[in-house]
Amino acid sequence: MTGSLRKVASLAFNKLSKPTTISSIHGVSFPSNAYSTQVNCSQEIPSKCDVCIIGGGAMGSSTAFWLKQHPAGRALNVIVIERDPKYTKASTVLSLGGIRQQFSNAENIQLSLFGSEFLKRIQELLGVPDQPEIDVQYKNSGYLFIATTPEGAETLHENHALQRTFDSKVELLTQKQLKSLYPFMNVDDVVLASIGTDNEGWFDPWSLLNGFKRKALHLETQYVTGEVVGFETKDYNDSISVGPTQLHIRDTNGNIKSMEFSQCVVAGGYDSGNISKLAGIGTGNGILSTSLPVEPKKRYVYYFNAPSLASLKSFPLMIDSCGAYVRPEGPPGNFLTGRSPEEVDEPSCENLDVDYSFFDTHIWPFIASRVPDFENLKIKSAWGGYYDYNTFDQNGVIGTHPAFTNFHFATGFSGHGIQQSPAVGRALMEIILDGSYKTIDLTRFGFERFVEGRKVLEKNIV
Repeated sequence: MTGSLRKVASLAFNKLSKPTTISSIHGVSFPSNAYSTQVNCSQEIPSKCDVCIIGGGAMGSSTAFWLKQHPAGRALNVIVIERDPKYTKASTVLSLGGIRQQFSNAENIQLSLFGSEFLKRIQELLGVPDQPEIDVQYKNSGYLFIATTPEGAETLHENHALQRTFDSKVELLTQKQLKSLYPFMNVDDVVLASIGTDNEGWFDPWSLLNGFKRKALHLETQYVTGEVVGFETKDYNDSISVGPTQLHIRDTNGNIKSMEFSQCVVAGGYDSGNISKLAGIGTGNGILSTSLPVEPKKRYVYYFNAPSLASLKSFPLMIDSCGAYVRPEGPPGNFLTGRSPEEVDEPSCENLDVDYSFFDTHIWPFIASRVPDFENLKIKSAWGGYYDYNTFDQNGVIGTHPAFTNFHFATGFSGHGIQQSPAVGRALMEIILDGSYKTIDLTRFGFERFVEGRKVLEKNIV
């Protein structure tokens, strides 16, 4: 892992001055680079390219960066198509920005461990001459998972054993140890807890996206503004073949333009399922009768103030046994919180309006029970965002379609995509340029599992 990063780092540039601007999303201020994500987004759509990446968020921009930094990819014409250059609904910038090694399967652990190392060395890897230094505000404060039943404790033990095989820095805590570490918590019902002591915490998603995009542009990737509305398809049989090689894009003026490509990467976030259908995936026979099971799921993030905790020196990203999470954000005493709803409570995805009653009934009682100082909290703002939700098994879809040798996926991460984007972009580069995975074997995350009905389940979905 480290060796491959150092090879890439040798192409990076010297450190530059620090950013001075601040971005604000839904009333919450986040550090951000002065570089605008809209710079150099072309309105002109070329007629052909070598690699077309659909989606200019963290996944698409990471893939573009890794392709263009590789010696074999420097001469490639890489085009990234993004329909929303302001990223107003993009999962990347509306995410919590968490990163953790506490997963229950090996692939997710490895993906996020690489992501943490990448973040720690981001200026070395993504720095560009005469541009502000990248500061993702990485807070290496750990995730805290809490179990309140013997079954939950057994799961933490099993996960811990697997995590340690990858040298993850995680520790199991008894009730007494947890209370000693975080005396402000109510631990009366705690059976066991698990804390990450390194390579876990949170960061600014905007800055990571800016860094990837800025470096990809520096390496002569072209970003175009438009929406993919179709592909030129034909009647495919059930054998492996080259898939579509031409797509149609609606530009900012409403005109339809065509573009030929050799390789296509679908990194369209929550819209990836619809994009894939346009290419005939899920509408044909045999393997092509299987759809990409990715759709939007709306999630809320609430920003609140708890003034009695303003003097705290340490607070992790806490995942309570009910599934609610809390982490500090901004000035002391301010926090972000949220929770995934039960299936029967899934909100409509027609818009990103926030349901404040969900906080009142499904979050506040639980986090206030765990941290009594939260009983007197005050909500300051909130926002909604979309997961690119894999309805099959809630894990990422990575790699080449089993019927189309030129059609690849980086989508469906169901809430943990931002932290895995550095490693997933590298994985797509390996598939496209080297023909196979060279660092982390992500074969189990391939599209084939949908055809075979083989789920890769993750116990630690937040």
